[in-house]
Amino acid sequence: MDAYNCGHRLFGENKVQELLNKKDILPSDIQWHIIGHLQTNKVKLIASFISMIESVDSIKLLELIDQEAKKNNREIDILLQVHIATEETKFGFDIQEIESIDWTSVAANLKNVRIRGLMGMASFSSEEQMVRGEFKKLKSIFISIREKYFQNIDYFSEISMGMSGDWPIAVEEGSTMIRVGSAIFGQRKYS
Repeated sequence: MDAYNCGHRLFGENKVQELLNKKDILPSDIQWHIIGHLQTNKVKLIASFISMIESVDSIKLLELIDQEAKKNNREIDILLQVHIATEETKFGFDIQEIESIDWTSVAANLKNVRIRGLMGMASFSSEEQMVRGEFKKLKSIFISIREKYFQNIDYFSEISMGMSGDWPIAVEEGSTMIRVGSAIFGQRKYS
């Protein structure tokens, strides 16, 4: 509420259940983003209100979001998550996969989803050059996909990269959206 009272209206959440809990007790004019891995069985729980899903990591998930958005008579913005990190635990389209998909055809079949750009998480590392290289790679992929498939689409404009520990590097490398919840609210405490 302190952030809201200071004028902030866009909040992201990693987990659907936590998002649902917060949505019910916070003001209704908040724009909610889901930023964590989204399981297909959870899409229907958020489709009626979510502003953006930043973690779309498969065509199957993308198509399901489109179906649920249609059921709710709305359009949902999404970002395609690209796996740019060295850690295998991170999600996303692998680089070869995202570059080989015909996004013109995919987008043409979506009636209630707008592909707004890409999201990626760098390796959890203190090695700045590694992190910077991963962000550079995501920016390069973004430019390539925009030029091939979204050249005349103004809303394909977002590169979500950078979190509390590496956001300055991400901004230097072209991020348009950062995820800095830990820096603002502190480390998450799990029971």
